[in-house]
Amino acid sequence: MLKIDNIEVNLGGVNILRKISLDVKEKEIVMLLGRNGAGKTTTIKSIIGIIPLKKGKIFFNGKDITNLPPYKRARMGIGYAPEDRKIFTDMTTEENIEVALSNPTKKNEVIKEIVEIFPTIEKLMKRKGGYLSGGEQKMLAIARALALSPKLLLLDEPLEGLAPIVTKHFYESIKKIRDRGISILIAESNLLHASKLADRIFIIERGEIIFEGCPEEVLKKEEVLKVLRGF
Repeated sequence: MLKIDNIEVNLGGVNILRKISLDVKEKEIVMLLGRNGAGKTTTIKSIIGIIPLKKGKIFFNGKDITNLPPYKRARMGIGYAPEDRKIFTDMTTEENIEVALSNPTKKNEVIKEIVEIFPTIEKLMKRKGGYLSGGEQKMLAIARALALSPKLLLLDEPLEGLAPIVTKHFYESIKKIRDRGISILIAESNLLHASKLADRIFIIERGEIIFEGCPEEVLKKEEVLKVLRGF
């Protein structure tokens, strides 16, 4: 589904990402795990095309998308929910979803599917984005990305700052998305979330991948755990 091959990114003359390689298979939840500043968000933004590469290639469904602009990547089936949500605060939840629809004629069908994934969003449809809580805005950002009918979903820190009960609901919703055949790549800093959701984990530190494997394997790697804990 997604293959990143030795990508490098320079920002302001600083080498932010160094030879990052990872992949996401069909119907898989993969987490890119690391501390703040490790390079998670830069990697996600590189995949969607917001940040250009210095070196390396990105492939989606076997096609080289390295030089495509973000809107073309989205049309190909890559959805993106950024860490800061970027919702339209003066528009209702329904309007936020509507502007992202890949096929406006299927609005009712898409909204029905979104409500099945996020049941609580139904009562928020007429509420403006600026009046939603932080957790509700995160939910809307993911719902808006789903309106594109994506094959791959990129989520940047979707669980950060959520109350435990809300986090549990998000776990269930993310699994529902995967069960619908959508592959998911999540940037995350909390190993607990990874252990609850991820099929595989890539750990990034100072712009380099230092571990790849399943969540159970991470718990056996003390040197990796030290990195995640900040030494």
